[in-house]
Amino acid sequence: MESLGKYSIYVTVFIVTVSMIEALVLTRKGTEPFDSHEVALSLFDMLGRKLLAVVPLSLAAPLFALAWHHRLYTISINSALMVLLLFLGQEFFYYWYHRASHRIRFFWATHAVHHSPNQLTLSSAYRLGWTSKLAGPGIFFVPLVWLGVRPEAVLAILALNLGYQFWLHNTWMPKLGWLEYVFNTPSAHRVHHASNVEYLDANYGGALIVFDRLFGTYVAQRDDIPCRYGLVTPTRTHNPLVLEFEHWLSLGRDILSARNPWNAIGYVLRPPGWQPDGAGQTTENLRRQAHAQESSQASAPGSAVQLPGV
Repeated sequence: MESLGKYSIYVTVFIVTVSMIEALVLTRKGTEPFDSHEVALSLFDMLGRKLLAVVPLSLAAPLFALAWHHRLYTISINSALMVLLLFLGQEFFYYWYHRASHRIRFFWATHAVHHSPNQLTLSSAYRLGWTSKLAGPGIFFVPLVWLGVRPEAVLAILALNLGYQFWLHNTWMPKLGWLEYVFNTPSAHRVHHASNVEYLDANYGGALIVFDRLFGTYVAQRDDIPCRYGLVTPTRTHNPLVLEFEHWLSLGRDILSARNPWNAIGYVLRPPGWQPDGAGQTTENLRRQAHAQESSQASAPGSAVQLPGV
């Protein structure tokens, strides 16, 4: 664990330095005005998480301990094959963690902080939200520990995965050819961070994109649809406390206003934007609205109409 701590310090210094270099270049040569407030909010988020790391509160930690105590096997990571299998297993569970973070509002309340930047830059990579430990996304990796992988190994490979994703957060790197079919790339991750209806809830992979292709959540970046970054309802605040807690406060208000326990549970476990009457701004509803609008425009007087059989 001591070596993991040193790795974390070195990586932190590296990514902050590189992101500051990018910020300087974009400020001087960027094709659009660079918002320094976005970088400041990301730095404040990182600082807060470092300070909160000393607080011994974690939903996943006791579950890791319980899973290790009742593990099925004791797996030694002593060969390249075992490292590869651990990587693939971690990537599989990362995919489902990431997908749940977009599709379950309880997890989204933290993950929305990562998607709040209205400009995608390298500094966006380390805006992750202060409540990640308390929200317990680590529970998705408990099966690896239960199978017999030491918790330290699971956390180490997860840290490497997150480190890989740093370079994905940019708008200046082009598509990377055949690598787009296997790996998560800046182009694929630009889609993931876009709030366009066409791009919502896509490309959840960490280092790989293969599970998105396998489970039907892969969406390629299109030249005719420029990515619009940020949330569907953009966050405009420069107040870091609002940024960190606005989605938790919104969730709390909805729970308190629920007319029955089932609706309250729905607000917690259903997708962001869900409403009991079915009229909320979920991804599905937004796409239905967009499709209805396109159909209405296509059938309006003066629009081109395609004849049957043509």
